[in-house]
This record gives sequence, structure tokens and C-alpha cells, in this order.
Amino acid sequence: MGFRVVVIKSRCKLEVRLNSLIIRGEQEKHIFIDEINTLIIQSTAVSLTAALLCELMRRNIKVIFCDEKCNPCSELLPYYGTVNTSKKYKAQSAWNDYIKSEVWQKIVRRKILAQMSVLLSYGYAQQAQMLSAYAEEVQPDDASNREGHAAKVYFNCLLGGNNSRRLGGFLNGCLNYGYAVVLSACNREIVACGYCTQLGIHHKNEFNDFNFGCDIMEPLRPLVDRRALLIEDGDGDFKRKMADILNMDIISGGKRTTLDVAIRDYVRSVIAALNEGDSSHMIFPEEEMNEL
Repeated sequence: MGFRVVVIKSRCKLEVRLNSLIIRGEQEKHIFIDEINTLIIQSTAVSLTAALLCELMRRNIKVIFCDEKCNPCSELLPYYGTVNTSKKYKAQSAWNDYIKSEVWQKIVRRKILAQMSVLLSYGYAQQAQMLSAYAEEVQPDDASNREGHAAKVYFNCLLGGNNSRRLGGFLNGCLNYGYAVVLSACNREIVACGYCTQLGIHHKNEFNDFNFGCDIMEPLRPLVDRRALLIEDGDGDFKRKMADILNMDIISGGKRTTLDVAIRDYVRSVIAALNEGDSSHMIFPEEEMNEL
């Protein structure tokens, strides 16, 4: 698995030669493909060869395309991640409602606890206590919408009572960019395991191609939030810093690794829980203490 997040910001041509990504711009640069984890095409003035795209998909490398405002707007995924994808699609469509509601309960609870940790580190002790109570109250399928109540308290602290996630601004831009990168990582692992990103366990929007990825990424959002809060307002390098979140140190299954590797373990554990009807299989990425 690669470790580099490559961001293409200016006009150039991308192609593949001798197992390397060739970047033809003002200067020619070569990057060994096996070192690449994610390729972000930030400029709309970039041209790519079909041979390169096929090679990137063959090696399970994430490709994210940005629009004219340099915001992520789409990603490239292979049709099939395994040789028995159709069998896994059938299994996915047959996951019973009970285990899906139990898995979603654990996902929401972990997300709220991670949000609580962020609030504590910024001195919001009273609000963090509220989130701790919400986490204990999460029901199967989050029937009482503790996630929504927690989000209101959480973002009122981070964004201010007169602001919201829909009003734009620099911090929201950082959050949206980071969420897109993490969602793409989740989608890649779902496809690599042979499952369908459209069939979610809680998200069910018919116009969303990534319902399952949106389900899985929820506990990872506070990691993005914490990274975004460290970036100074107006920092022109914020997109590179947010994209680099996949290389942050994290704990997965008691071992220190990178977030990208932890996402792989986490996605597979969620799928195992759903297939076997046992949510105890789930392994959540955890922040290192020095990150708090």
C-alpha cells in the first residue's frame, strides 16, 4: 500500500511509463506508482491518459477530481474489487435490519464520544458532559436521533451559535475538503472488499452513490474536525494539510499505524460484523493520546 498523497494543482499531462506516474508540466516529474496512496486532481486544466487511469484502478489507488473552485466533486472507483463481487452484493442486500441497527448504534455512539473528546480539548467541559450523556442514550438505529442533538451542541461550540455547516467560510471549507478525502478512503476499501458503496445501512438517499461510505465514515469526522481547527484562517496550503490526514498516526486494534491503514481495518471489521451478525467484530480507529 502506498503512502503518498499526490496533489496536482496546475496545468499538466499525466501518463504512466515503467511503473511510474509521469507529470509533464513546466518540468517533468516521475513518481513510482506503488508509493501513491491517493491522487487528487485539483486543476481542471489537467489531462490524463486512459492507460494511467486503468493502472491506478488496477493498483487500488484513490483518484479524486476537483471542480473549477478546487473542491472535490467526484472520485474514480473500479467496478469490481474481488472476483466474487456479485456474491457479496447478494449478501449485502440480505443483511438483516437488526444487525444493521446495532452496527449503526455503535457507529453513532463512537462518533459522539469522539466529538466529546474534541470539545474537552478545547475547554467545553459542560457541553462535553452533555455529549457523554447523549452517547449513553443512543438506541439501535439511533431511533431517538442522539446524533443530531449532539451535532447541534458540538458545532455551536466549534462554529459559534450564529454559524452553521451550511454558511460556508474558511473552516467549513477545510471540513468539506477533509471529509471528501476520508470518504474516498472508505469507498476505496468498501470496493476493495467487493461490496457496493450505494447500499447503506442507515444512509439511503437514492441520489447518493456512497451511502455505505457515508455510514462508515461518521466516527472519523471528528478527526477531520480536529485537523481543520489547527489550520490558521486563510492558510493557502490548507488543502494539502487536510489531504495529509490519511498519514496521521492512529491506534487500530492496539497497534500504532496510519489513518489510511486503520480505515482499511475498520471497514473490514464493519463488514465482518454485518456478515456474521455480531457487532463485537468492529474495530474503531482511536487517536493517540498526544493528538488530544
